[in-house]
Amino acid sequence: MSEILLIRHGETTWSASHRHTSYTDLGLTPDGERQARALAGVLAGQRFATVLSSPRLRALDTAQLAGLTVDATDDDLAEWHYGGYEGRTTADIQRERPTWNIWTDGCPGGESPAQIGARVDRLLARVTPLLDRGTVGLVGHAHCLRVVGARWIGLPPAGGGLLRLDTATVSVLGHEHGRRVILRWNGS
Repeated sequence: MSEILLIRHGETTWSASHRHTSYTDLGLTPDGERQARALAGVLAGQRFATVLSSPRLRALDTAQLAGLTVDATDDDLAEWHYGGYEGRTTADIQRERPTWNIWTDGCPGGESPAQIGARVDRLLARVTPLLDRGTVGLVGHAHCLRVVGARWIGLPPAGGGLLRLDTATVSVLGHEHGRRVILRWNGS
């Protein structure tokens, strides 16, 4: 069976400063553009049955600069909706809520872990049958793709908190002995 490649977008000004970015539609920094172009070498020779992208500019630009043809955008690949925490850093939020953890608490006015988990489950239900035709590419964002990795291997959405994901990286989901596994994580 084929694999799912998770491709995180390149650097933005907010990712560089660790600010939560979901619906704010930022473009890539010059370093982010360089990172995205470097992905072309990593992805060279890869044949995709389909490539889906978050509708956000940073994901679409990364795909284009990496030489990918996006077949469709998918709202289920959009970043975790941070609600009232949009644009804020974890350190800033924890000054007000010292025990806050996105993986267990979610975001006020945004998504809970259960809500993003349900969204990712819908996405995986749609793309898993496509693996019979070949590799599937998913271009998106850190927290959402971390939940994809966790849900792929049967962990709850909070399991994504154990999977660090840097900008402009490729992670690979697949199978071993009939079980879903993470074949490679956070690679470049």
